[in-house]
Amino acid sequence: MKRVIFSEKVDLIMKAREALLSAVQIYNNPLISFKTESFIVLSLIAWTYLLHAHYRTKGVDYRYYTKIGKRKKYDKKPDGSIKYWDLKECISKNDSPLDKDTCNNLVFLIGLRNQIEHRKANGLDSYLSARYQACALNFNFYLKKLHGEKYGLDKNLALSLQFAELDYSQSKTIKDKEGFIPQNVISYVADFDNKLSESEIKSDRFAYRLLFAKVLAKRKGQADRVIEFIDPKSKLAKNISKEYWIKEETEKQKFTATLVIQKVKAAGFKNFTMHQHTLFWQKRDGKNPNKGFGAMVVKTWYWYENWVDYIIGELGKLNQK
Repeated sequence: MKRVIFSEKVDLIMKAREALLSAVQIYNNPLISFKTESFIVLSLIAWTYLLHAHYRTKGVDYRYYTKIGKRKKYDKKPDGSIKYWDLKECISKNDSPLDKDTCNNLVFLIGLRNQIEHRKANGLDSYLSARYQACALNFNFYLKKLHGEKYGLDKNLALSLQFAELDYSQSKTIKDKEGFIPQNVISYVADFDNKLSESEIKSDRFAYRLLFAKVLAKRKGQADRVIEFIDPKSKLAKNISKEYWIKEETEKQKFTATLVIQKVKAAGFKNFTMHQHTLFWQKRDGKNPNKGFGAMVVKTWYWYENWVDYIIGELGKLNQK
């Protein structure tokens, strides 16, 4: 019996590894434009297999069933096969081995998949890349933690090479592509993020962010690695952050109420008026500095971009009801 369990476990683990590697390979392929959609579907399949392997090892029955007396009646698909837990079910259990921030990342991706499954979402490849990166790193972490170092993907994954130098113009191009993102996706992201605490939003398990700095070799054969990791508390890291090349983003962009209304209308909510905006921020205490939606500058209140996103998210939820 133990041999059977071990064999089934290994089979699930190998399927999980293959699915995740396929997800990353497709995402890094410059000839494929369907990156986000493919990555999300394959990575969620990978996580499902990974957790099935965990529950199989622990002797947990991860099949859907109803209890009739002492007997289990298993739910079946139209083809007659037994239904196994989907990923959302796997991570909702009390004995799920995943930490909260990793779960947040996966719940976000599950919801995003539901938002884009019937439409193409241009611009998401770069817009949410930090969350895809966290998903891949989290997977490798739990693959090794739950099933052993020998299954790790460290040796299989390498840095994706770029055809363009990372500079300000490229950053602006990436941001411009965000204008093609469907309104339902923007609303979904804003709504999801607003439910998280500041520490959850900043967690590397939820979204993995890196600061890049160009390194010049002092002599031949030196600095052959493209990325050098440094301690974020070191003097070097502090200096890099102060000299960050996107200077225009050092200060948060500010908007008057009129501009906020214009941006909300441009997002598809044509009937949003100044009166509605006033009622909106009064009801939600929007001008409370602790909420981080804006700031007072020379006796005038200005709103940040996250306030616009918040309004769009809230209005999107109302339209869905």
